[in-house]
Amino acid sequence: MIRAATVHDVPEIHAMIRELAAYEKAAGQARATEDQLRAALFGEHPAASVLVAEDDATGDVVGFALWFPRFSTWTGTRGMHLEDLYVRPRTRGAGHGKALLAELAAICRDHGFERFEWVVLDWNEPAIAFYESLGAELLKEWTVCRLTGGALERLAARTALGGNGTMTHAGGASVPKWGA
Repeated sequence: MIRAATVHDVPEIHAMIRELAAYEKAAGQARATEDQLRAALFGEHPAASVLVAEDDATGDVVGFALWFPRFSTWTGTRGMHLEDLYVRPRTRGAGHGKALLAELAAICRDHGFERFEWVVLDWNEPAIAFYESLGAELLKEWTVCRLTGGALERLAARTALGGNGTMTHAGGASVPKWGA
């Protein structure tokens, strides 16, 4: 069964994020805490949404999909970015991943999202084969770019706006800081 996550699912979601990070050989990079997830997913201004997959026989949470809206300047429409899709190894092959993706596709359809996008590690051949079997197109001409740590700080220090995170439009209206 696929359902929207609740705040009570945060410990399981957190555990699965750590399992996913270990699988992706990046366990040390998964620093999010349960409190951060609780605030980001169920706080006053949620940053993302989560679906969970439950095993029909046991009711155990066996997978999750964390996503958020995005916007395409090319289509002029919103789309969906899937940040994480994970199904616990012992329950793979039972249709949970396909059911999570189908539910996300339905959300896209129902909300007029024209694109449903995510990234996959180039060495994750089982995932790539799975996504291609669903009709996903791998955009090999695109490369993910990321700024973190010192590089992010150095670039931010070059701002003409003073680096306080608040911008002013030409008309004088202020754009507030983004929430953490």
